[in-house]
Amino acid sequence: MTETVVVAGLRHRYGDVVALDDMSWTAEAGRITAVLGPNGAGKTTMIEMAEGLRCPDAGTVRVLGRDPWRADAEHRARVGVMLQDGGLPGGTKPRRLLTHLAAMHRRPADVDDLVARLGIDAFAGTAVRRLSGGQRQRVALAAALVGRPEVIFLDEPTAGLDPHARRDVWRLLDEVRDLGATLVVSTHSFGEAERLADKVVVVARGRVVAEGTVDEVGGSAGLEQTYFTLTEDVR
Repeated sequence: MTETVVVAGLRHRYGDVVALDDMSWTAEAGRITAVLGPNGAGKTTMIEMAEGLRCPDAGTVRVLGRDPWRADAEHRARVGVMLQDGGLPGGTKPRRLLTHLAAMHRRPADVDDLVARLGIDAFAGTAVRRLSGGQRQRVALAAALVGRPEVIFLDEPTAGLDPHARRDVWRLLDEVRDLGATLVVSTHSFGEAERLADKVVVVARGRVVAEGTVDEVGGSAGLEQTYFTLTEDVR
């Protein structure tokens, strides 16, 4: 399969803290890759580098064959981004924001459909700064998807959502994948990785410790044991 995202030998420090320690993995075209690990494992730092928001100390990232740190506007339009927190203008309203973003793309998704699918219609006229954390998560996800990007990075997309909303998001991401997009989803939820992922990359202390399908990692029981062992180890 075509490797749409290639992470090779990434290293990064915050002062004396090692965030990434020779991290390497790939994400294939038209599949959902879940980057699974406990808090502090390096998931967000790595995702920010793949999005071109942070430069590594060493190593390389290639997204659609390009270095995201040096990518031009045309390349960036092919990539959707959902940050773990922030990135939304607080003074605007969700529908207005999504309509504005859609106008920037050549073939955007249907805003009304996204608003309905993610339950945004219930608060579409409320300023972003007045939304709950879960509501902002839905708006941020819609903003990442509205341009119909080829590659989508989602940093803990269902954090703060209730079980019903989480299932709605999973179904939507399945559909986006089935339309040919490549999705990279970071999560600390074993259940989310098991439900969504065509491929799982398990990380801890800035390193990849397992990579493959759920079955290749050892099936559901093996993946669960690997993950919870890591979670205990990093405490």
